Amino acid sequence: MTDQMSKANNRETHQDDAEQRMTLTRRSWLVATATAAGGAVLDRFPVLARQATPEATPLVADRDWRGEHWVGSWARAMHMPNPAVGNDVPNEIFALGDRTLRQIVRISSGGEQIRIRLANTFGEQPIVVGAASVALRDRDEIIDPATAHDATFSGLPGATIPAGAIVLSDPIDLSVPNLAELAVSLYFPEATTGSTVHGLAFQTNYISSAGDFTKEAALPVATVMQSWVFLTGVDVHVAAPRGAIVCLGDSITDGERSTPDTNHRWSDFLADRLAASHEAMPGVLNLGIAGNRVLHNAPAKYPLYGPGALARFDRDVIAQPAVSHLIILEGINDIALPGVDADAAEAVTADQLIAGLRQLAERAHEDDIVAYVSTITPYEGSDVYTAQGEGIRTAVNDWIRRGTVFDAVIDFDAVVRDPDHPSRHLAAYDGGDSLHFSDAGYKAMAESIDLALFQPD
Repeated sequence: MTDQMSKANNRETHQDDAEQRMTLTRRSWLVATATAAGGAVLDRFPVLARQATPEATPLVADRDWRGEHWVGSWARAMHMPNPAVGNDVPNEIFALGDRTLRQIVRISSGGEQIRIRLANTFGEQPIVVGAASVALRDRDEIIDPATAHDATFSGLPGATIPAGAIVLSDPIDLSVPNLAELAVSLYFPEATTGSTVHGLAFQTNYISSAGDFTKEAALPVATVMQSWVFLTGVDVHVAAPRGAIVCLGDSITDGERSTPDTNHRWSDFLADRLAASHEAMPGVLNLGIAGNRVLHNAPAKYPLYGPGALARFDRDVIAQPAVSHLIILEGINDIALPGVDADAAEAVTADQLIAGLRQLAERAHEDDIVAYVSTITPYEGSDVYTAQGEGIRTAVNDWIRRGTVFDAVIDFDAVVRDPDHPSRHLAAYDGGDSLHFSDAGYKAMAESIDLALFQPD
């Protein structure tokens, strides 16, 4: 009887050991496997960790990336291209095979090195970039050849961008001041369609005749356009950490009705003010998309309206380098587009729009981003105005002004409205459609922002 009990106890002990081994987490087994690969000998139980030594784990990185400080200096939100729609939406589908595309950007914050980001976010096939360069712009499509630098990708002269992916160039040894104008030139050796764009750029960009002209001072221009294609960001390397401000919005942030080729969006005027106030300015990143909404993605007819703010938040806010602050100006399209350019079933209530804005604040705070919100600006007199929509706008603005969800309120509505008719624009600021603004209106918006909101902690 004693022998049987002893055998039973032994079986229970072995069973307990087996169960203990089985209850180790998958992470523990992976660590144990990695440790074994490093030379450790497994005994009865897995070795879960060991102290690394320089001899056992040599550092092979070719630079100390932990000491680098990269900050976003220019960015644009990408969307699917739109075919021409009447006189309002130009064609955004471009054939780029055996062509050089030269795109002009004005950065915000300067630095000692730069790098570029290329996106194939909405493409269904890989995109081949045969060559790329970056230079300071002289004028129009002409660059300063003394500043031209090849852009490489993982040490290679070009890049293949998988469908849905983003690639980042290697650091480029080009020192740039605040508010510098850059020309980014990309050569596409294969048949390529611009599947990932930012339309309505209000910036002239250039497509060459056949050939690679990425390093040529004067591009042989075959076509001009006002869109950015594949180019989604420019980062700068700075000596000490600094933040970046993301301006998340719709066509008002995108600069609709501003003068093309002048950088007169409200975010540009904000960058001007920051540059004048101190040299080590934060980056200012415009992530506006015309027609964008908080709660719904673009309707089928207008893919240029892009994914909604909630849907694109990770890519267009969280993923920006060194983002520290967020300014949200969204909501007018949630109110005005259903039944006009979007399905009437996508109509929203004030409570639904408020809930969406709250989500944006919570998402920002989750990643330690300071979140500011703007009141929704007037739109009476526009083609999309309704009294019902005005009621929603007023209710949302009342909530914004008395709320405690965001870290501060930027009251653009109070800046641009006619004090004698608050549901309309002040005439001096109207862009001509009672929805968007003139250069003067965008400048007034930027000048109303307290720069103390962006002081580092």
